[in-house]
Formats: sequence, C-alpha cells, structure tokens
Amino acid sequence: MTLSSIHSFDERRNIALPGSPDQAQEFAVQYLINVAQKAIETTGRFVVALSGGSTPKKIFTLLATPKYRNAVDWSKAFLFWSDERAVPPDHPDSNYKMAMDFGFSKLAVNPDQIFRMKAESHIQEHALEYEKIIRKVLNGHPFDLIMLGMGEDGHTASLFPDTKALHIHDRWVVANEVPQKNCWRMTFTYTLINHSRNTCLYVMGMDKKDMVVKVLMDRSNSFPVAKVGTQDHPALWILDDTAKSELVKEWKPEN
Repeated sequence: MTLSSIHSFDERRNIALPGSPDQAQEFAVQYLINVAQKAIETTGRFVVALSGGSTPKKIFTLLATPKYRNAVDWSKAFLFWSDERAVPPDHPDSNYKMAMDFGFSKLAVNPDQIFRMKAESHIQEHALEYEKIIRKVLNGHPFDLIMLGMGEDGHTASLFPDTKALHIHDRWVVANEVPQKNCWRMTFTYTLINHSRNTCLYVMGMDKKDMVVKVLMDRSNSFPVAKVGTQDHPALWILDDTAKSELVKEWKPEN
C-alpha cells in the first residue's frame, strides 16, 4: 500500500487511486490490514463492520489467501455488518453468508466475536438488539473500520434515497423500509457510520463511473452516500481506474 495513492478531495473525503481493478483490490486489502494491525497494537482488538456487494466479495477472497491471511491476529477481531437484507443467514443474498463463504470462514475469528444482523424476522426488534450489542462491545469507543459500498442510485449501506433512515439521528441501527425495492433492510445510520475511526467506500467498475461524478461533484450532497464522512473522520473512497475515469476529467488531485 502506498500512501501516495491517497489524495484529499475535500474536508470530509479522501480518495485513493491505486490503479487497475486488481491494484485497487490489493490496496483495499492492505489498507484493511494496516488499520487492523494499528487497532490491535493500540487497543488490543479490531472492531470492523463488513459490507455486502461484489467488490467486498473480492476483497474478502483476497484477504483469506495465504499471502494475507496471517497478517492480522484474527482472534482479536470483532465482526459486525453495516447492513443486511431481510433474509436468513443461509440465503444467497445474505451479506453475512457472502462474507463468511468468501473469506472469514477461512480466518481464525472467534465465533463468539462474530455478530450477524438478524434481519430475517422481527426486524425492528432485532435492530434494537443489534444496537445494544454494538454499544456493549464498543464500550464508548468507535468502530476501527466501517466498510461501505455505493449503489448505482447513490445509496450506501441500506440508506436508500427517500427513505426514513436518512433522517434518523438518535439511533445507531434501524430497520429501514425501501419502497423502491419493495423490502425492508437493517442498516447502520449516519450517526454510527460517521463516528468510526475509519470509513472506506469501495467503488470499483465501469458501471459506477457516472455516479462517482454525480456524488462527488454535487455540492448539495443530495445522494445518501455523499453524507458519509466528517471533518474529524473523513471517509476514504477507493476507486479503480474505471470508476474514476469520468471524475478525473473534472477533478485533478493536488497531492
């Protein structure tokens, strides 16, 4: 991982431009490892919220390869999820299942330190329960890392456009009705996301290039993902060459 790949975009966001899709995935894995190692060194543990999606799947797969799997003392890791679909843990659409199948089942994480979102039933009650678990585990400290992606409509986690969770500030985890998808999702709120020590948005692929420009160049912050990141805790956007291709026509890194 080279720090020269990271550029300041504005006071709330940094952007990493590592190169090709393979280089961006390598960077993402190395960044995660670096955050984990520093967290364990300073606090004795690594508390992370994982994300769903095709890019995290590739990151988790790479993380579990012999090259990287022993770079972190996984017995000191605590796994959470930033959002989940209303499906059981063995369902193909489960973010929990994806993370476990493609990486974390191969890593030496203590099962008692893996906390999935129980979104398949009684989602509102289970959202309250999940928030209580997070508060107990964090014990006044922030997450070390929250992993996020960006949908083609500009959503992140399960904070979709025009949904109620966008405006909830007194909760950390909520059940969010998503009418445009005719479903409910469990999701972190901005209050929790923007308190994390590190927040990463993994945005890769040609299908994301137009939305990257819309989100980052729209100073009204009208897209849900645009509200991630604060002055105290800037979000890091990791873009590959295809996702950044339109952005760099309008924005040139200064450092």
